[in-house]
Parts: sequence; C-alpha cells; structure tokens
Amino acid sequence: MNASTSLRNGWQKVFGAGAKSERPPPGDTSHGTILYLEDISVSFDGFKALNALTLYIDAGELRCIIGPNGAGKTTMMDVITGKTRPDAGSAWFGQNTDLLTLTEPQIAEAGIGRKFQKPTVFEQHTVMENLELAVAGNKAIWSTLASPLDSRQRTHIEEVLETVCLQDRRDMRAGMLSHGQKQWLEIGMLLAQQPQLLLVDEPVAGMTPQEVERTAELLLSLAGKHSVMVVEHDMDFVRSIARKVTVLHEGHVLAEGSIDEVQNDPRVVEVYLGE
Repeated sequence: MNASTSLRNGWQKVFGAGAKSERPPPGDTSHGTILYLEDISVSFDGFKALNALTLYIDAGELRCIIGPNGAGKTTMMDVITGKTRPDAGSAWFGQNTDLLTLTEPQIAEAGIGRKFQKPTVFEQHTVMENLELAVAGNKAIWSTLASPLDSRQRTHIEEVLETVCLQDRRDMRAGMLSHGQKQWLEIGMLLAQQPQLLLVDEPVAGMTPQEVERTAELLLSLAGKHSVMVVEHDMDFVRSIARKVTVLHEGHVLAEGSIDEVQNDPRVVEVYLGE
C-alpha cells in the first residue's frame, strides 16, 4: 500500500461512518490529493476497458492523460463522473467523498465538472445567459433568465468572462461564436459552478493555431485554482501545458512523469508515440 492509500484509509478509520459531524467537508484536500482511483476495473462484454487502474491527482494539479485509442481514457472519466460503475476498485474525491455511492448530479454538485470534446452550449442564448444558466444550476431556464442574479453571482460571472476572454462577446448568441470560443464558453460554464476538479476531453480538436495557443494559456491559468485533468492526442499541445503526464494503455497506467520522461520511455514509444 502506498502513502496516498494509507493516508486516505487512515482518515476513514479516524472518521468512521458514525462520526459524520467530525468529517471534513466534501472535496477536502487538506492532505494534498483530490482524486484517488484505486484498482478500478471495468469490463464491457468481456473487454476490459479498465484493468486495475490506479491514479492519483493532487489539488491544484494540471495533469495530461494520453494513450492510444481504446486505452481507457474515456471510461476512466465516465467512472469519475458516475456515468459508469466499475466492476471493482474504489474512487474517492478528497478525503471522504466516495464517488461510487453518488449519482452523476451529486458528483457534479460535489465539485467535479466535465467538458466533453464537442462543445455543448445553449446556442440560441447569449454568452452571458449561458453563464447565468450555469450559475443557477438545475433551475428552469426561463425562470432563471427572468430572475436577476445577486451581486456576488454577477461578480463571479464577470470574473469567468475575463478568464475565458469572452468579455466582448457577452451579448453575442453562443451559436455565432467560433468553434474555439464555444469551447472556452463551455469551460466558462463549468467555472461558473466553481468546481474543484475539471475533466477536459480533447479541448483543441478542430481549433485554429491561435485558438490552440489561447486554450493552452487558459488551462495553465486554471492550474492552482483548480485541479485539471486534460485528455488529449495533440502532443505539441500536451508539451505546451504538461507538468505531469500519465500514459494509459490497455486500461492501466503504463508510464507517468514529465513529458520528456514519457516521450523517451521505450514502452510509450512502442505502443503510442511510434504510431
């Protein structure tokens, strides 16, 4: 058992099931690690999409996940967000939140946001309205747009607009944005919900070189304030943002380290980079 596992298990023993009042709040990261995936296995019709996968993400970390098609990257994110239940293993958010006991909406409320490869925004609404809807959460669209947000919420939206560089597009319908701007808006919609962990799937697919550069700047700016997991195939982009890289292969971690370390790992070259 490694140090991270021992630490989490120690907290579970100290704060047992009957000591809820003394537990740290959901998403507590006072001991540095925000996500624990331990021995996660998932099978689909006999195919092992994840095979005893163990992975840890630290609070404020920017982690890049790479690997060939079928390596288990999407299934891993599905497990984290509650879309897929594993056959075995454990998944914890912070020190005390068992992700495997929560529904998808509960996981989102706990502080995990996911951005899919294809942007999903309300194209008939303005950029500002999209962010207002994100802040409001699960309220009805029309009642949300008819009810003004409070000053704290509006201040937060203004900060998000600045972060994703869409201040001058606030009154533009989302459907009129470029592909890259839609991607940034969706990231902004996640930020509006103030997640602790963001899962970002292939953010630069289909972007112009200028949009790719801006996306790199955006994700780098989020690290530290949030934990960010980026799944990406574009190795030039990965190199531009990577602090630590995890390589998945056949449902488990093949290699982990700096971008130079993984690019020079013979196993990684053989199964992925040599393609």
